[in-house]
Amino acid sequence: MNGNQQMFMREAVRLSQLSLQDGKGGPFGCVIVKDNKIIGRGNNQVTSSNDPTAHAEVMAIRDACRQLGTFQLEGCEVYTSCEPCPMCLGAIYWARPARVYYANTRKDAADIGFDDDFIYKEIEIPVLQRSIPFERMDTKEAKEVFATWQNKKDRIDY
Repeated sequence: MNGNQQMFMREAVRLSQLSLQDGKGGPFGCVIVKDNKIIGRGNNQVTSSNDPTAHAEVMAIRDACRQLGTFQLEGCEVYTSCEPCPMCLGAIYWARPARVYYANTRKDAADIGFDDDFIYKEIEIPVLQRSIPFERMDTKEAKEVFATWQNKKDRIDY
């Protein structure tokens, strides 16, 4: 890693320490960088906000998108203190940054009680066999909404 990359990762780690010190959530931090400048910051705030989606990466993505005035992070880099969980991985792919750098691994997180492996396994299990039951309800109205979207001339694809 070059000097700037190390600086950005240190900031992500500093934010993870901040979560720990402030008691806002788990020890995770993230920054998003564009053109060598931090444009988004986030630290885990799950327990303080009663929001299970308030992970560091999601918070940083929200912040960066607000700063850029867009819903995608093309040309950006994500620096996160830990390998992203499945939810954050999905959010990162939807945001479409150019690259992700991480410090601690999934195994490191599992070793301190943040084991996401069961979610990775659930994704591979057939829907009807998952630990949380999923049941499809086929409705005409839902299909109509999709058809309207498909034919919408002024839609913004993402």
